[in-house]
Amino acid sequence: MTTGVIDPSARKTKWELREGDEIAPGRSALRRLGGGTRYEAYLAFDEHLHAIVVVKLIRPHLIEHAGALAGLASEVEILDGLDHPVIVRGFGHVLDGPRPHVVLEHLEGPRLSSLIRRYGPLPPEQLVPLATQLCSALHYLAAEEIVHLDVKPSNTIMSAPPRLIDLSVAMPLAAARALERSRGTDAFMAPEQCDPVALGPVGAAADVFGLGATLYMAATGERPFPDADHKSDDPVARWPQLDTDPNPVLLPSQVAAPVLACLQRSPVERPSPAELSDALEPVLGAQAKPRLSGLKPRWS
Repeated sequence: MTTGVIDPSARKTKWELREGDEIAPGRSALRRLGGGTRYEAYLAFDEHLHAIVVVKLIRPHLIEHAGALAGLASEVEILDGLDHPVIVRGFGHVLDGPRPHVVLEHLEGPRLSSLIRRYGPLPPEQLVPLATQLCSALHYLAAEEIVHLDVKPSNTIMSAPPRLIDLSVAMPLAAARALERSRGTDAFMAPEQCDPVALGPVGAAADVFGLGATLYMAATGERPFPDADHKSDDPVARWPQLDTDPNPVLLPSQVAAPVLACLQRSPVERPSPAELSDALEPVLGAQAKPRLSGLKPRWS
């Protein structure tokens, strides 16, 4: 069993599975979907479910890496404890053997990031219902004391309803509050995620910041903060959100105040998911939606 930090720049081995290859008994590969530093995802057929699923496998060179296995086990545990219509579901797992993996719900629909890249910003009549659905998911996660830590357009599937996916870096609130180094995707991380020791602790408000950055990009087609220098030792160069404010002019006036409230550098100045949903309700006009709470927003 190996340990140590996984180098994201290291060569990533692949499974090279072909259509029909067995991933595990009763699960066969259909096609590769993609992958990250630790994992590869395959579209697969599960005989027990008699359905198409997504199988997320630890990369071959990491199947004996303690950190990668612990991360997969943590994701499985979190998935097993969640049940919400806007959060991807898990349908089983194998944590040992030749191909450690988790089985995930297959969702029909593009990623929000793909839609923005292909068609540009979402109009308010599409943006606001999406925002309230994601608020519902984050409200639920906060109540369950789980912090997602990676809310972003590429982790939002535009199905019906939309789904928040990828809980690979999610963790219980107590663990998030104890973080001592950054965790998440640089461009969408709250300041306290960037530097937990100096600016923490990290909690549910970090997910609200990620949602705000996601909505800003969905509304404008651009990220809320300048491009970062990921190789720099200067925290501000790597994470411009530490001292840069987003440009409010680009946002549609109907959603500018709520979205910018999510992007406040101080966690206590951000709305809760329920407050954000309530603030966006007037924009929906005649469109009906369930209320998360009777709380009123703290900003005007």
